[in-house]
Amino acid sequence: MIQVTISYKRHRFPPAVIAHAVWLYFRFPLSLRLVEEMLVERGIVVSYETIRCWAKKFGLEYAGRLRRKPASPNDVWHLDEVVVTIGGRRHWLWRAVDQHGYVLDEIVQTRRNTKAARRLLIRLMKKQGCLPKRIVTDKLRSYGAAQRQIMPRVEHRSHKGLNNRAENSHLPLRKRERLMQRFRSPGALQRFTSVFSAVRNLFVPPRSKHSAIAVHLHRLRAIAHWKAVAETVA
Repeated sequence: MIQVTISYKRHRFPPAVIAHAVWLYFRFPLSLRLVEEMLVERGIVVSYETIRCWAKKFGLEYAGRLRRKPASPNDVWHLDEVVVTIGGRRHWLWRAVDQHGYVLDEIVQTRRNTKAARRLLIRLMKKQGCLPKRIVTDKLRSYGAAQRQIMPRVEHRSHKGLNNRAENSHLPLRKRERLMQRFRSPGALQRFTSVFSAVRNLFVPPRSKHSAIAVHLHRLRAIAHWKAVAETVA
C-alpha cells in the first residue's frame, strides 16, 4: 500500500520543527507550555496552542506510520483496565500488552463488563491477525466470559499476581494524566493514548536489551525511524 505524503502546507514552521515539538510532547512528561519553553531556548518562538494543534493534527498521522512489532502465536497477551474520570464521569481504559510490555491496543469504554472485554479481544484479533499462546488477566470475571465466547481454545490465566506487566503499563499514562490535569473528553483520551503508546513502543527498548550499548543503539534507530516517518530526513 502506497503511503500518502504528509502535507505541511500552510504551516510557516519547517516540518523538522513541527515533528520535534510533537515528539517532545508525546515522548516526555512535558506540558504544552514546557514544550513551548524548550523551543524558545532553541530560538523558536511558537505558542503552546500552536503546539496543541500540531499534536492533534500530526500525532495520529505519525503514529499510524510507525512500524509495529510482528505478531506471533507465541505471544502472551496481558489484559487490564484502569478507571479514568472525565468530566466527573468514570470511564475505563482497557489495555493489552505482550510479554515484553509492548502495548498492543487500547480502547476507552464507559463499561467494565463482558461486552467491553469482548470488544477489546475482537479488536486485538483483528489488529494482530492471529491468536496468542495465552492471555493473562486479573480476577475480573468479564475476561473469562469474553474469552470463552471469542477464543475458547486459548489458555486463560486469571491471577492478580501474574498481571503486573499490564498493571504497570498504566503508570506512564497516569503521570501524564496528572500533568495534563485530566482529560477533557473520551475522544481526547483515546487520541492521546494512541499516539503516546505508539511513540513509547518505538523508543522504550525491549526488556531483553540490558546493556548500555544496546539501549543506545536502539534509541538511535528509533530517532532515525521517527524522522523518516515525519518525512524530515533530507
